[in-house]
Amino acid sequence: MKVNAVRVYVNSSSENLQYPVLFVVRQQKGVLSWQVPLIFRGLYQRTYNYQEVSRTLCPSEPAPDTGPSDQIIFVDVASMAPFNIAYELLVTRLESFQLKTNKPFNFTASPSQPQYFLYKFPQDVDSVIIKVVSDAVYPCSVVSVQDIVCPVYDLDHNVEFNGVYQSMTKQAAITVQRKDFPGEQFFVVFVIKPEDYACGGSVPSSIHGKLCWETDFVGLSGLWSKSVYIQAMLFSFLSFLSFYMGSVVVAINKNSLLVSLYPQRFLTLQSRFSLYPVCFLFSSCFAPDESSSSGGRQLSSPEHGPPAGSDTDSSVEEESDFDTMPEIESDKNVIRTKVFLYLSDLSRKDRRIVSKKYKIYFWNIITIAVFYALPVIQLVITYQTVVNVTGNQDICYYNFLCAHPLGVLSAFNNILSNVGHMLLGFLFLLIVLRRDILHRRAMEMKDVYTLDYGIPKHFGLFYAMGIALMMEGVLSACYHVCPNYSNFQFDTSFMYMIAGLCMLKLYQTRHPDINASAYSAYASFAVVICLAVLGVVFGKNDMWFWVIFSLIHVLASLALSTQIYYMGRFKMGKVHLCFLLFSLVSFLQDRMVLLIVGNLVNWSFAIFGLVYRPRDFASYILGIFICNLLLYLAFYIIMKIRSSEKLLPIPLFCIVATAVVWAAALYFFFQTLSSWEETPAESREKNRSCILLGFFDDHDVWHFLSAAALFFSFLVLLTLDDDLDTVRRDKIPVF
Repeated sequence: MKVNAVRVYVNSSSENLQYPVLFVVRQQKGVLSWQVPLIFRGLYQRTYNYQEVSRTLCPSEPAPDTGPSDQIIFVDVASMAPFNIAYELLVTRLESFQLKTNKPFNFTASPSQPQYFLYKFPQDVDSVIIKVVSDAVYPCSVVSVQDIVCPVYDLDHNVEFNGVYQSMTKQAAITVQRKDFPGEQFFVVFVIKPEDYACGGSVPSSIHGKLCWETDFVGLSGLWSKSVYIQAMLFSFLSFLSFYMGSVVVAINKNSLLVSLYPQRFLTLQSRFSLYPVCFLFSSCFAPDESSSSGGRQLSSPEHGPPAGSDTDSSVEEESDFDTMPEIESDKNVIRTKVFLYLSDLSRKDRRIVSKKYKIYFWNIITIAVFYALPVIQLVITYQTVVNVTGNQDICYYNFLCAHPLGVLSAFNNILSNVGHMLLGFLFLLIVLRRDILHRRAMEMKDVYTLDYGIPKHFGLFYAMGIALMMEGVLSACYHVCPNYSNFQFDTSFMYMIAGLCMLKLYQTRHPDINASAYSAYASFAVVICLAVLGVVFGKNDMWFWVIFSLIHVLASLALSTQIYYMGRFKMGKVHLCFLLFSLVSFLQDRMVLLIVGNLVNWSFAIFGLVYRPRDFASYILGIFICNLLLYLAFYIIMKIRSSEKLLPIPLFCIVATAVVWAAALYFFFQTLSSWEETPAESREKNRSCILLGFFDDHDVWHFLSAAALFFSFLVLLTLDDDLDTVRRDKIPVF
């Protein structure tokens, strides 16, 4: 049944603010009143006067049994002016009052002539998105969705009293669910603000003015049902569970080949390890090149190395600041200033002590994650509650053109797309756990290849990387509950830690005895996060902040380079002669080349920041971390090839997959869909429609691809040196 709506238009030529013309409209469900000239107040008490006013009266709802009913309307006109005032009054019936699904609708509005329309849910539709588009950047407008009640709040000073609302310039979108409206219908209200300052426009120069903007809107309604949510969730989980299935398939094929080649040996190790299911599911129980000319690994005798005990053996003393090595040829300063270093020179400490040192990374990041995540979750729940209670959708910076609500969550799609970080982080932990268990068993058997060959196996940093990947998913999901200026750091904090842990792991590979302690590393990450917060708060216009930050950046690069160059043995005020000689004879060594290039890159970043002062400071710091990580990884791979070391098929595949997936992920990352650095209305100008399954937007695809890219990156670090498992440590160069 058609809904009847009436609109009243009035116009007065009088500009006398002392004697306005008063209009009162009385109808069955309420009273509506206004004056002409109509006065609006803006920023700094600026006033705006309008001679023309039109309002839509609250419509009468047709009864199911009697149909449309007649309604009597009384219009009272009055003025206290001692002279005659001319006015015009026009009452018209609105023929196009009800919005239709997927049917464009054009209309005009101004600050003194707001508009609202009715929308009814079609059958079998659970959610609908109201899209509003304007050809002009300004005026600043407010779009509100209100329940069917009278009076309708359609003025600048009361539009925020009921329902949900957004400010807009060029476009806006509000997602509405059927469950929120028992009557299965609602009003869509459009209010034009008298000035543009609230939406990011300039402040008007005049105090008084007869300003009247008009704008054209196009109302569209896109809709979906529950099946879209089910398809999206199935796609998300099955996509990443396929990584688990791929691991199983690779393991089955690899183990089948090993069983056929070495059946007796496989059964022997199976019986001694009692880990056949773990080996069978994840990967080979053997090193890639263990089938060397010796025909297989031999168990070592006691003289081949120290007795292998548990990594958590309480009898092992903690590492001190000095080594009690009686022989001068074993002194750290002598060993680490050799012109050519080999892995055996930097893996002399007791394995159990070093392993315990790296396990602190894992336990510390667990503690950090718990204490960081709990207040974050509490805060974003509060934000979401405020949005739901007040209806103010300017609090959160979503991509409203592709925001699918679920329950109390306003953008469930942005949260669901982070499931990949958690699933792939857990899968990486399982793979690391498998390697860790096999290594422990081999150490208990005193396998000579485990004791004296290959890169020393320490898994604490790998565990920390897996936890960091999972926490990145958790905190990114928390951030996307309500993205805004106040919680931006939730989305990037663990990205800094992931990049830092990867660099530490890459350095630890060839320098197991001299890597940074967990306490120093996490303290450094804390400083970086503090700088990121300060940069967002002060970095936009404060030149002094950029000067101080650039200076800190350069000095930190030099200090870190010094520690790396001197293998952790450099101390201020105590420069040994051997260090000076070392500098002369190794100036052209590859490590020095890396440090020179690294410092040039970091100084370039510092100069760029000082000159251009990028607005997105958090992404700027993350770019510094990623560039340094990529530089170090490229150097490592180049040096590995120069040292005649091999790239086995699995790490080679992971390197290619990492490059391809990262390239695709970064493409979607730079498709900016919102920006908390701007006003909510300006941010909505960047909003775009969904691109995947009608449910996920570009940023969701970034979440999917970045999770896979990080997983492959971790696998590169995990498997890169598998070819060295049959090479003695005194033959493995340090670089």
